[in-house]
Amino acid sequence: MPFLDRLAPADFRAQVHGPLRRLYLVTLINTFGNGMAFAMFVVYLHNVRGFSVTFATLLLTATAVVGLAMGPVWGTLIDRIGPAKVGLTTMILSAFGLAAWTRVRTHEEAVITALVITVFEGAGWGPGLVMLTRLVSEDHRQRAYGLNFMMVNLGIGSGLLVSAAIVSLRHPVSFTYLYLFDAAVTMVAASLFATLLPYGQPVHETHEAGQPREGWRVVLRDRRLRLYVVASLVLILGGYGSVDAGLSLFIVNNLHVSIHVIGITFFFNTATIVLAQLWVLNRMQGHSRTRMMALVAVLWFIFWAALESSLALPGFAIVIVLCAAQVVFAIGETMLQPSGSAIVNHIAPEHLRGRYNAAAGAAWGVSNTLAPAITGLYYVFHAGNWWPIGTGVTALVGGLLMLRLRHGLSAAEDGRTIERTA
Repeated sequence: MPFLDRLAPADFRAQVHGPLRRLYLVTLINTFGNGMAFAMFVVYLHNVRGFSVTFATLLLTATAVVGLAMGPVWGTLIDRIGPAKVGLTTMILSAFGLAAWTRVRTHEEAVITALVITVFEGAGWGPGLVMLTRLVSEDHRQRAYGLNFMMVNLGIGSGLLVSAAIVSLRHPVSFTYLYLFDAAVTMVAASLFATLLPYGQPVHETHEAGQPREGWRVVLRDRRLRLYVVASLVLILGGYGSVDAGLSLFIVNNLHVSIHVIGITFFFNTATIVLAQLWVLNRMQGHSRTRMMALVAVLWFIFWAALESSLALPGFAIVIVLCAAQVVFAIGETMLQPSGSAIVNHIAPEHLRGRYNAAAGAAWGVSNTLAPAITGLYYVFHAGNWWPIGTGVTALVGGLLMLRLRHGLSAAEDGRTIERTA
């Protein structure tokens, strides 16, 4: 099977069985549920429950802050009681929260339920990434993270398609069906994840009597991790964070094209990730992970520059450029996740992996909090047309910081083979 070997080597495929295969299936099912509810938060609260847009957006910001605050807590629990118990608990309680979400009627109920869901989803991808690290040999972890990211995008993309077929503002009860379906899917994922409990027990540190237990103080003293988190934060602000915060607004208000174009462009994004992920992973093998992330910054700058140039194009050409730009952005995504996860989990001691992943995940939480405010400032000062190129420059700064991190990593930590470094 030469073609299959080029996509995924036989020794890696041999590891994708039993518990690892079930973990990938859990990721696919869980993100399918997340995809169904993706981008429905404000619409549900405003159009279905009758709350103001201001209340809905403020609540969305509050959930981002709470999720950020819960990251260190879940990271500590992953190290103390194991990723399997944390992952299983958060999935089950999130499912109950989603079911309760269909019953909100008052502002108080909306706030309490949204925050409960956020608290139990605050563990993020930490449990799964720590489990993945244990189930795959070190040589194949980068490839395993990339395949996991492909499952995430396949799940979210499929969930979006299903939600588009289910919900209708003419039939508000359809949103109830959507969230109940999401809760049921999450329980299915939790049931499958429960079979992985033996593989996700805590790994305790070994230390002499009288020595203090290692914890967050050790994590925060790691200069390389601190630089990675800062570089990742800046890079995400120049990518995911700003895409989520303002891309739809820019397309509709600045480019003056139909809102349906947004869905078309994101189809190209998801399709590119699913089709290109394995090929990109093969091209990345043996190359510097930090340089790959710097290349992500360049690709994302091209994405934002294309968006900026669309201001001077007619409507049909805008759609073509946006779809092509999403392909470029997606190729960057296929490199970001496997490279970043591999760096963090390579420099992390086994007994502190939960905390290291939580610290790395904080960059995403801070980005989700800062990006809407930064985007809003552009529009407050009537500089919305300059937002794309400003965001692209931000991405380039993140790439430069990643190159600086390279000097603090060994060849193995940076993913460089002996042949590459010779």
